[in-house]
Amino acid sequence: MTRPNPAVAQSATLAEIAREAGVSAPTVSKVLNGRADVAPSTRTRVEELLRNHGYRRRRAEASRSPLIDLVFHELESAWAMEVIRGVENVARDEGLSVVLSESAGRLTPGRTWADQVAARRPHGVVLVLSGLDESQRALLTSRSIPFVVVDPAGDPGDDAPSVGATNWQGGLAATRHLADLGHRRIGVISGPSRMMCSRARLDGYRAALDTAGLPVDPALVRTGDFHHDSGYRAGLELLKLPDRPTAVFAGNDLQALGLYEAARELGLRVPEDLSIVGFDDLPVARWVGPPLTTVRQPLTEMAEAAARLVLDLGRSERPSTATRVELATSLVVRSSTAPPSA
Repeated sequence: MTRPNPAVAQSATLAEIAREAGVSAPTVSKVLNGRADVAPSTRTRVEELLRNHGYRRRRAEASRSPLIDLVFHELESAWAMEVIRGVENVARDEGLSVVLSESAGRLTPGRTWADQVAARRPHGVVLVLSGLDESQRALLTSRSIPFVVVDPAGDPGDDAPSVGATNWQGGLAATRHLADLGHRRIGVISGPSRMMCSRARLDGYRAALDTAGLPVDPALVRTGDFHHDSGYRAGLELLKLPDRPTAVFAGNDLQALGLYEAARELGLRVPEDLSIVGFDDLPVARWVGPPLTTVRQPLTEMAEAAARLVLDLGRSERPSTATRVELATSLVVRSSTAPPSA
C-alpha cells in the first residue's frame, strides 16, 4: 500500500485553507510565519481556519529559535529579578536565551506582542502576573508555541498551564503568627483586588482571624498596589486611627517597607509599638532594620518550574499530573514582630 506523502498532505491542507479564506497559499504561509505584511482581517480569518483544521507546523521543534520569551505586566521591583533569575537558570542549562518584555501594567500583552512572538518562534512563553486573550492563545497554539503563566492575575482556565504559590496558606500563617503573639487589632494592607494572589492572601488573613475568634474590622483593611508608596499611604491611614492596629500584615515586602516608613514618621517603633509581617521574602527583607518577618514565596523556584514546564510542553512531554503547579510558602520569623506592649 502506498503511504501518503506528508509534504503533499501538508501542501493540500494549506491550499484548502487558502481556498476557504479566499487568499493565496503564500498569504497563508505569511500568516504561519508571523509576517507583518498581512491585513489584520485576513490574518484573523486565516488563523480561524488554521484552528478549525487543527493545523500544526511540522517539525516545530527544529524550526524554533533558541529563546524563551518572559513577559511581565511591569518590571519595577526586586520581585521581578527573582523570577528572571529562575528562568535564566533553566535557559542557561538548556543553551537558550531569554527575551524580556513588559506589558506596561496591563494584565494582557498588547496586540502586536503576539505577532512578534510568532515571528521569533521561541521554545515557549512564560507570562508573569499576566495572561492571554483568546486571539493571542490561538495564535501561539497555531504556531505550536507553548506558554505557562506564573502567579496568574485571574483564572487562567483549565487549559492554561500555570505555576503559583500557596497564597491563602501564607496569609493564614502570617496573621496566625500575629494572633499567637497576642495581638487583637491586626490590620492588613492587601494587594490589587483584581489579582488572584491578593485575594487569596486576604482570605487567609480573614480565616486566621476567624480561627482566633477575632472579628474582621473593615476599618483595619486597606488595599494597595504592591508598591512601596501604597504601603506608606495605607500605613499612615491605619496608624492614625484613634484605635490603631498593634500589628499589620502587609500584602508583600514592598508594602511592608512603606509601612516601616509610615511608622517612623509617626514616631512608632517596630516591633515595640507595631509588629509587621510581609510576603515574598525578598533579599531586602533581611537587610532592613529590624529584619522583616515575612512569608517566603519561592519565586526563583516558581520561575524555574514554569520554564521547565514550558520546555516540556514544547517537546510534547505533557506532564501526567495537572498543569497547575503550586509551591509551598513558609513563614520566616525575624525581628519585626513581638507581643503587643502593655
